[in-house]
Amino acid sequence: MPSPHTRTSRGAAGTALRPVRLGVHGSTHLASCLVAAAGHPHASVEYVPYEVTEPFGPLRAGRMDIMVVKYDPLEPDIAVSRPVGFDGRAVLVGAHHPLAGRATVSVEEVAEYEGFRCPGDFPARVWDLVVPPRTPRGRAIRRVHAMTTLTAMADLLGSTSAMHLSFQSLDAVVPPDIKVVPVHDLPPSPVAFAWLRGTEPPAHVRQLVSDAERAAQR
Repeated sequence: MPSPHTRTSRGAAGTALRPVRLGVHGSTHLASCLVAAAGHPHASVEYVPYEVTEPFGPLRAGRMDIMVVKYDPLEPDIAVSRPVGFDGRAVLVGAHHPLAGRATVSVEEVAEYEGFRCPGDFPARVWDLVVPPRTPRGRAIRRVHAMTTLTAMADLLGSTSAMHLSFQSLDAVVPPDIKVVPVHDLPPSPVAFAWLRGTEPPAHVRQLVSDAERAAQR
């Protein structure tokens, strides 16, 4: 994505620009770290939440300029930046769970417990990366529970032995009775920004993406 000759907070004529509408799922913590690393002020971004059941709906409806994605969804109408960061892998479990007190776990151990199946319109290819159908040693991961919202997921984790393979950044948003335990034998996920293909974002939005890409290479 080309870098325009504009400032993030003011346009070429010196007029104030509206904040970049940045789509996030769950916590804004990871996205805010990416914005800060790119050298853009907090006030230059407005965070727009999206759900995993319909991840690209707000982007396609024009309610956000760009969104945070993990892995490339390979959607024909979605363009993706170069990686702007990485998110370590983790398993989410209730505080009562046998894995809850561990400093780190193997995905082979995680396969002992039931996980979540692909939600709604979420790309199945990406879900297979988030919650692989099998461990590296070939053990099946039982994806049986419905995934709807973070609140519903947390309620289920808090009351059963279910688990959810996810990302360490969720530690900033889950309730206290849900534990986020790092998984040491799954590689971290690349994190990128995505936007609608064929509709060039405004100059200050392109600037944020370009600056985040450069920051990730430092």
